[in-house]
Amino acid sequence: MTEPLLPIPWLAPDDETTPLPDPETALAEPNGLLAIGASLSPTRLESAYRAGAFPWFSPGEPILWWSPDPRAIISPSGFHISRSLRRTLRRDDYHVSLDSAFDAVVAACAEPRSDQLGTWITNDMKAAYSHLHVVGLAHSIEVWRQDALIGGLYGVSLGGAFFGESMFSRAPNGSKIAMAWLMRQIRSWGFDFLDCQMPTTHLLRMGAEQIPRKRFLLALAASQRQPTRIGPWRLDIGREAVTEGWDDD
Repeated sequence: MTEPLLPIPWLAPDDETTPLPDPETALAEPNGLLAIGASLSPTRLESAYRAGAFPWFSPGEPILWWSPDPRAIISPSGFHISRSLRRTLRRDDYHVSLDSAFDAVVAACAEPRSDQLGTWITNDMKAAYSHLHVVGLAHSIEVWRQDALIGGLYGVSLGGAFFGESMFSRAPNGSKIAMAWLMRQIRSWGFDFLDCQMPTTHLLRMGAEQIPRKRFLLALAASQRQPTRIGPWRLDIGREAVTEGWDDD
């Protein structure tokens, strides 16, 4: 493969130790492209997230590392829900778990969607995050209706930051239920923010704000002063905590 003429470094495919470049050197177009190559080992992924970068690439491409500007985050205290979602959260026809079906959640997030040509969650990405889950740094939240998985999301937790990776719904509001429970849980644990990476209309309605990368990196550095809550995680909140005390959309 011929390397493109881009002013960014290429790292060897098995490189786990060479630090990624300063995020402030990322390209403006495409927004946030920082480096190419390296590995998806737990060591590499942990160091990348702590530095403010994440992997995102399509099948057939080398590993691409990103640190976009601006960055979308949600503060646990700033998360808000619609009145209709509040009514859904109060229903007793579902239950929620943490770290009970991580691989199933990732597989569901990787399923093709009608508005997408394919998925960026390749087999290599699935394996990498499954490994990160085994070492206690990647987590999933699952929404069930009886024994059927109807929604969920997964991401990475380091210090006081949760880095959201992907979510899915197989029933109305499935991913929103997962998000509400996760946000209330990490709020009770004293987390600083959930990193959404890139903004979407859906996330902006739920309280995401876009902040300059420089401000994000400062917030990230502060969040890493907290100890990391190693998994497996278990819920220690109830339905009442999830349905009360939010700002309405």
